[in-house]
Amino acid sequence: MSDLLIFVGYGETLIFATLAFASILALAVGMERTIIFKKNSNKKIARFAEELIGLLRKRDTKAAAVLVESAGDNAYSRFARFSLDHARGGVSGLADLMSGKIIEEKITLEKRLTILNTLGNNAPFIGLLGTVLGVIMAFHGLGTLGSTGAEVVMRSISRALLATAAGLFIAIPVVMANNYFSKKVKIIIQQLEILSKEFAASLAGRKSNTKKR
Repeated sequence: MSDLLIFVGYGETLIFATLAFASILALAVGMERTIIFKKNSNKKIARFAEELIGLLRKRDTKAAAVLVESAGDNAYSRFARFSLDHARGGVSGLADLMSGKIIEEKITLEKRLTILNTLGNNAPFIGLLGTVLGVIMAFHGLGTLGSTGAEVVMRSISRALLATAAGLFIAIPVVMANNYFSKKVKIIIQQLEILSKEFAASLAGRKSNTKKR
């Protein structure tokens, strides 16, 4: 039994170390994703999208190309540059190519969000496991020391409950951050889909005008 309790004690320590590592990992991923989404969703990007749509509706692809080259590196400029490059080869198949590019950008934006999702879902259970191990240690101490060891047992239970609190402390902000980033991904992808329709309409209009001439 004593050997088993040694492993339980190591397990409890390992749980706290795991939670500490999870908190550092979540913070690092959160900061990295914040930088990425800041590049893809700000006022400058919103103005770029509006100007690009305006030029596409005028069917001025040359001005649109100039605008895209000056927009820097973000999901919108990459998608617009890709669409303009492939539009020069004709309209046929462009819709499928743009759909594929949107999926590619979605994969890029969702990169590492799985880590946040996993940590948010499992951190409370890791903390609960730490609490269970701590309670096992506490009850063993109660059985060994009897009523004279009540103070020691209470301290052990208090430390055990701290593991659950730590798990929740990590999980709650991580879930909130993951939901926020997921919402951002959804908005950006919807806006890229709007751009793809604008591209398709603009190129279709140019093609019909060419035929009339």
